[in-house]
Amino acid sequence: MKLPRTPSFKLTDKVALVTGASSGIGLACAAALAEAGAKVYLAARSEDKLREAVAELEARGQSAVAVALDITDVETTARWIEQHGAFDILVNSAGQARHGPAVDTRMEDFDQVMNLNVRAAYFLTCAVAQGLLRAKKPGSLINISSQMGTVGGVDRSVYCATKHAVEGFTKAMAIEWGKAGVRVNTLCPTFIRTPLTESTLADPERMSWLQSNILLGRVGEVEDIMGAVLYLASDASSLVTGSAMSVDGGWRAH
Repeated sequence: MKLPRTPSFKLTDKVALVTGASSGIGLACAAALAEAGAKVYLAARSEDKLREAVAELEARGQSAVAVALDITDVETTARWIEQHGAFDILVNSAGQARHGPAVDTRMEDFDQVMNLNVRAAYFLTCAVAQGLLRAKKPGSLINISSQMGTVGGVDRSVYCATKHAVEGFTKAMAIEWGKAGVRVNTLCPTFIRTPLTESTLADPERMSWLQSNILLGRVGEVEDIMGAVLYLASDASSLVTGSAMSVDGGWRAH
């Protein structure tokens, strides 16, 4: 009897681009990919934080490059990606939120969140896919979505709208590029402890509400994302595309 072997989670000789990589989920994703052997380009607007992260990764003997990049500048981002060849892996973790009652939504807040979470994410995914298609290479493109990409949330109308949009274009792109071996998926976290969620998690009433909705009884840590993104980036998920992978502690099972 010949037993099957688990497909490799190793990313040796792979090149990855991670946006929003200066902190939080993006930084954790970059660390996970680098640890698995990928050469990782860490992109964000905060170059100082990126350099610090790259220095720590290099101190571990891993391969990393800091890139000051504002992905809302779609044309500049596309040119940069074209100049740097085909990326085997994309993790798009750049995003923001402006929470509040729907009736109080300001147009400028709506436009700013849509511009980064949807417009920039859409064209970034297209630019990386174009590089793979030109090179006739397979690849794994991962958009960091949210549990709010399939459900609603109080004071989160704009944020939910953007993440529902990400879920939609991810599925459509997966259909379009599947035969070329380019996989496109989303990763959908619950509330993760990062600098962006500090104020929410510091409120005892909100924390109690969160814990009552997360079946496992706790909010997430960035380490909870690392195994999931490694799975989606690696050959272990070679038959997975057009999917939304939940890391939500059971939130959406309600």
